[in-house]
Amino acid sequence: MKSLIIYSSTDGQTKRICEKILDHLKNKISFDLVSVDKALDLNFENYERIVIGASIRYGKYNSKIFKLINKNLNILENKQSSFFSVNVVARKQEKNTPGTNPYIKKFYLSSRWKPKKIEVFAGKVDYPNYNFINKIIIKFIMYVTKGPTDTSQSYEFTDWDKVKQFAFQIANFK
Repeated sequence: MKSLIIYSSTDGQTKRICEKILDHLKNKISFDLVSVDKALDLNFENYERIVIGASIRYGKYNSKIFKLINKNLNILENKQSSFFSVNVVARKQEKNTPGTNPYIKKFYLSSRWKPKKIEVFAGKVDYPNYNFINKIIIKFIMYVTKGPTDTSQSYEFTDWDKVKQFAFQIANFK
């Protein structure tokens, strides 16, 4: 049976993390990689392992993530299921674990699904590719949270070794 990775990505970093997970597992497990939009029409029964990755923008997950989870809750509960969150808050040491990240806590409060494996990854601030409004808002958020504010730069905070470890945990999931 195949496995499935679903992503909800605002600026592409969550999709990039999913692709890196696939790279680490390409000789071990066969995965389909699909966006949350396309996953809404999939039959989850056809997969033995399901991984969902979702990014945060302005403090929220894409509402389609919760629609997808609610539609497939019973299946997710009975499969080898995992969830990961991608957010820039996780760039901070004290907020980069599932137990300390506020968006993982928010996920647990907003979802009835209790994934068997959960992780959090720091995302990316990509000022040069933001439109004017997003650039200003994100710069303000970074200023308040003592993050980078030079809008001529991109700042990648993703710990790729942590992504690799997560991939191997998924591969060995029983």
